[in-house]
Amino acid sequence: MYPKVIKNLLDFVVALGMFILFLPLFLLLTVLLAIANNGKPFFYQLRPGKNEKIFKIVKFKTMNDKKDKQGHLLPDVDRITKVGKFIRENSLDELPQLLNVLKGDMSFVGPRPLLVSYLEHYNEEEAKRHLVKPGITGWAQVNGRNAISWEEKFTYDIWYVNHISFMTDLKVLLKTVQKVFKKEGISASETVTMELFTGTKKK
Repeated sequence: MYPKVIKNLLDFVVALGMFILFLPLFLLLTVLLAIANNGKPFFYQLRPGKNEKIFKIVKFKTMNDKKDKQGHLLPDVDRITKVGKFIRENSLDELPQLLNVLKGDMSFVGPRPLLVSYLEHYNEEEAKRHLVKPGITGWAQVNGRNAISWEEKFTYDIWYVNHISFMTDLKVLLKTVQKVFKKEGISASETVTMELFTGTKKK
């Protein structure tokens, strides 16, 4: 009953309350990022959700669109803005995803929604991460986030799918708050984001 009814209800009520509470901060960051990113404060991207249903995720845009002489985007570390770095270090880039939770596309806790292009690379076990709604935070995020390998990340994701419960979600949320304050696992090595996933060995 919890995954199908109570979890969805709690997600909506808490997301609505948090959005109202953080609305002044939301508006302030929107203005600052609009200035830093030439009028583009938000980043939109298609992501697969529960049962691989595609939805549009929204985040604060922490990187500009600067390109090299060949017209290719510069590396992430060269495009992140000062305000974007502050926002990402404090995990505030996820704040707009409260709107995704209110729409029902996401939950507070669940496997992070990854790129649509990754769908063709998942093996049967890894694909189970789409049996539940993706989350703003998740079991993998509180156990390493971007600092762990893809194999470890998917192992944590599948563990969550098999152990979803109110107590598990509460544990993840409490650990997430702790991680945010300690600023742990935000970047993978010297890069800003994880390397692209190209598949693992078939199981």
